[in-house]
Amino acid sequence: MASPPQPPAAAARTDLEWGMARGLAGFRWLSWSWAVAVLVVTRADLSRPMAAWGLLGVAGALTAVTTWASIRRWPSLFSIPAVLVEITVAASLLFADGWVYGEAHGQTLGSAWPVAAALAAGIAFGPWPGCAAGITLGLARALGQWVAPFDEASTLALVSSTVLFTLAGGAAGAAMARLRQAEMAMAEARAREEVARTLHDGVLQTLAVVQRRSGDPELVGLARDQELDLRAFLAGDRRRSGDLVPALREAAADVERRDGLRVSVIVVDDPPPTAQPNVVEALQGAVREALTNAAKHGRATQATVFVECDGEIFCSVKDDGVGFDPSATDEGMGITASIRGRLVEVGGSVEIDGRPGAGTEVRLRVPARPRP
Repeated sequence: MASPPQPPAAAARTDLEWGMARGLAGFRWLSWSWAVAVLVVTRADLSRPMAAWGLLGVAGALTAVTTWASIRRWPSLFSIPAVLVEITVAASLLFADGWVYGEAHGQTLGSAWPVAAALAAGIAFGPWPGCAAGITLGLARALGQWVAPFDEASTLALVSSTVLFTLAGGAAGAAMARLRQAEMAMAEARAREEVARTLHDGVLQTLAVVQRRSGDPELVGLARDQELDLRAFLAGDRRRSGDLVPALREAAADVERRDGLRVSVIVVDDPPPTAQPNVVEALQGAVREALTNAAKHGRATQATVFVECDGEIFCSVKDDGVGFDPSATDEGMGITASIRGRLVEVGGSVEIDGRPGAGTEVRLRVPARPRP
């Protein structure tokens, strides 16, 4: 399993991350305003009002500084010292709750403001640091309750607070990792599209002209190999175990290089999800065999591999060859062993539709969740 993308260096933070930082700043202001309102309402219960207002003032100052940093995009906002300062202030508010109040009260000092510290740790450094920050805040609240002169919060309430802080930090980190991954994928796709637009009318067409007009077989083969490699790069193919579409494009490229058959791979909507390696291997081998038959026996010049996933993985291989009548022709070993045999082993099925003079279509179907 691929590891989630790591947080970039502070100087390389993206617009997405700065947007999250500004959103977190808004949360800080709202929660701090509510904390001030709660302190005003419960001021009669305070045994150390100066300490309570002082701590809340520090939280307000930190809120102002981090807001300005998010607007001005100060790289230090995502640094370890900055996050540790916020965790320290948040933990101090939770710990001092039992110290500044002389009797039972409805809201903790700082109210929801400390949650921002766990969120900041998760956004800056990932889910595990976010969870660690949440656990730290939970322990601070438990210690604050231990020094309180009154018995208010139950053990269940303290555990619930710790779980809340931990989940907030972990969820923020996990969500940020997913957003980074999506942003990276979109950036790569945009980059490939820009390169494709630039190269399509230049390099790719030049390579195609060389293949059509050159009489040198070695030069034609070299141009064809370069065209296939370039198209695979522009399509974003990065072959990994379980990646179906790159595997099918790899099979198509192999047949193109060997037999000269022009093959187009078309994927409907989003590519199918990552399949089990044995399913990918079976489909790749069956598609390669179908394309080979189209080139050698069907005398086809072009073929299309159509891929769709809607409850099952459907793959169609259609060529423009001479075709044949499947009902009047015995299947050879290529179809029986290399196509049907492979699909049966992974719980799939094969249909062959051919007509003399109208080409051949091989339809392959495999359940999206195949039998083990």
